[in-house]
Amino acid sequence: MSSELLNLIANVGFPIAVSIYLLVRLEAKLEVLTVSINNLSNAIKSN
Repeated sequence: MSSELLNLIANVGFPIAVSIYLLVRLEAKLEVLTVSINNLSNAIKSN
């Protein structure tokens, strides 16, 4: 029973950890992109 549980954690835990890592990185990049788009929009409005 415990070896099955450890096997399940090993098989499922790694993809979950990688997914969380990638989502956190993507969220940070989207935030930077949002700020850049807002700055561009403000620059266009001021001209």
